[in-house]
Formats: sequence, C-alpha cells, structure tokens
Amino acid sequence: MSDLTIWHNPRCSKSRETLALLKANGHAPVIRLYLTDPPDTAGISACLDVLGINAIDLMRVKEKRFKELGLSKDMPSDRLVAAMAENPVLIERPIVFSAGKAAIGRPPEAVLAIL
Repeated sequence: MSDLTIWHNPRCSKSRETLALLKANGHAPVIRLYLTDPPDTAGISACLDVLGINAIDLMRVKEKRFKELGLSKDMPSDRLVAAMAENPVLIERPIVFSAGKAAIGRPPEAVLAIL
C-alpha cells in the first residue's frame, strides 16, 4: 500500500495538475475522491493537525455552499469541521499526505516539499 494519498477532485484543475505532477515525479498515490468518500470529523481534524492550520484555512470560503449554510470565519473550529464533513465541497483541494506530512496543492508544486 502506498504511503502517498491525495484527496482529489477530478473536476478541479489544481487537483488534476497536482496528480499529474506526482505521477510525473514517479509517484503512484492512492486517490481518494473525497467528494464521494468524504472524511469524517476525526479525519478532517487529523488533516488539520498534520497541516498545522486552522479549520477556516482548509475551507473554500468563496464556495456557494459556505454562504448557503450561513458559515463565517469567526465560527468555532468544531462547527467548521462538522460543516466540511457534511459538505465536502467546502474542503480546499487537493491535499496530499505522505509519511506523516501533508500539503495543499495550491500551487501544485507545494506538495513536492513533503515527498
């Protein structure tokens, strides 16, 4: 089993570019289509811990669903994590995990630092 995983959305250009970059560098990551196989709150919290960021920093705040749910940047972290678990479209993408490290592929080259 690969120790390299990508939370991937094939409709997202940055996600596709990040996956292509990984493959071009000889990596064959496990692809988790997080929109259809969303992480639970524990998985999102673990992701935040590894990334070393706050919940709001993992959210797509310009996503229509963010406003529809009445979310704000000032909400408690647990509420934002729950919203991402219930609405994975709110999770920033892509996220690459490797050997206990993680990086958001924005820009795609950012993931190379954890390989």
